[in-house]
Amino acid sequence: MIENKTIAAISTARGKGGVALIRISGPEALEIGLRVVSISTKEPKPRMCYYGSILRDGEIIDDGVFTYFKAPSSFTGEDVCEICCHGGIYSTQAVLESVLSCGAVMAGAGEFTKRAFLNGKLTLSRAEAIGNVIDAKTDMQLRLSSSQARGVLSSKVETIREKIVSILAHAYVTIDYPDEDIDEAGRDEIGSALTFALCELDKLRQSYRAGRAISEGIKTAIIGKPNAGKSSIYNMLLGDEVAIVTDIEGTTRDVIESTLSLGGVTLNLADTAGIRATEDTVEKIGVQRALSKIESSELLLCVFDLSRKETDEDYEILEAIKDKCAIAILNKSDTPPAISKEFEEKIKKAVPYAVYLSAKDKSGYEGLARVVSEIYELGKIDISSDAIISNARQLSSVSLALEETREAMTAFTLGATNDIVCTYLENALAHLDMIDARGVSEEVVNAIFSRFCVGK
Repeated sequence: MIENKTIAAISTARGKGGVALIRISGPEALEIGLRVVSISTKEPKPRMCYYGSILRDGEIIDDGVFTYFKAPSSFTGEDVCEICCHGGIYSTQAVLESVLSCGAVMAGAGEFTKRAFLNGKLTLSRAEAIGNVIDAKTDMQLRLSSSQARGVLSSKVETIREKIVSILAHAYVTIDYPDEDIDEAGRDEIGSALTFALCELDKLRQSYRAGRAISEGIKTAIIGKPNAGKSSIYNMLLGDEVAIVTDIEGTTRDVIESTLSLGGVTLNLADTAGIRATEDTVEKIGVQRALSKIESSELLLCVFDLSRKETDEDYEILEAIKDKCAIAILNKSDTPPAISKEFEEKIKKAVPYAVYLSAKDKSGYEGLARVVSEIYELGKIDISSDAIISNARQLSSVSLALEETREAMTAFTLGATNDIVCTYLENALAHLDMIDARGVSEEVVNAIFSRFCVGK
């Protein structure tokens, strides 16, 4: 239920800047806005900008631009006023305080977008995407979030939903009117519609691998023996000298973590200590943490030094990553090889992917990026036009809807009565509706919007 309060907040980033924007939304937005900003009319036209003086307790504290958006033609679906003032830290806060003193209450985290959702201006997946646009750290995250914010996912869900509803409508005819048997053409139509729904739901489910890799990121660790070039590769991938690099073995003694995009995939990347037997207490802790990363990471970048003869540590590391999702990085490819051909071939047989790379001259970077993209199937999607699910909530809904639709197809194929087929399809519809919150609980809605910033 939407509270009948008028809310306000600073909608631009906190800090000193050229301009700032205070947003007001609710039934008293216009009345409160006109108390704060003195403009040339008491009846401003919607979507028109008016220059005026900004007041606090009757005193002019700034000047700026006032804009009114009349319900329902606004972001929230309510009356909305926006005050654009100078972007000083104190002056912006003073304008907000004036708005609050005139009757508005402080907006909660994500409350403007939540009201837009509750007023039917946005589906839940589009609302989530708006938050992801704000939080995007990579170009691919921005592009995926922008696509979802435009409604690409919502549109696909609605298409599947309409197909399931059409099947239900067709099938219910024979339940309500048992004398009206479905002829062969009608059965073919239902079968075709079921096949379409199954295919589209399966595509959505499969898109999660790429969607999660972009939006949430993949927990990744760079591992290898000391001085294999792990930290140099870490710095190369980040494009910055973050990790200390020396010729002294054991320089890295702790885990260093950063987020970056490689091949379009977001990697939550950790540089780890060189794995070897050591009596140094501090280095031993670092080695233990590196071994722990092997177990907890989804993707391993395992670095082998081509310029040195393989050692027992190399064999032990190769054994440790067995059955893991790993890329073997054959580093220092710009130097004369000293590693044996036999061990080089052993690496290629043991690890699904191998890339020759030189952290020094960055040769092999594009090959590594291509492999990462291939692992997470980014080449199979068009991020600007394909419907892609990107979080566990969406995956759960799609997977359950797919399972129920499969049961419906099985029942239909085996000649089950239409009421049984309809039961499965009703369940599928309920699960599908959770993506855009036609049946989602208030607790889930509140949890989603609590992750938004205040002012959005």
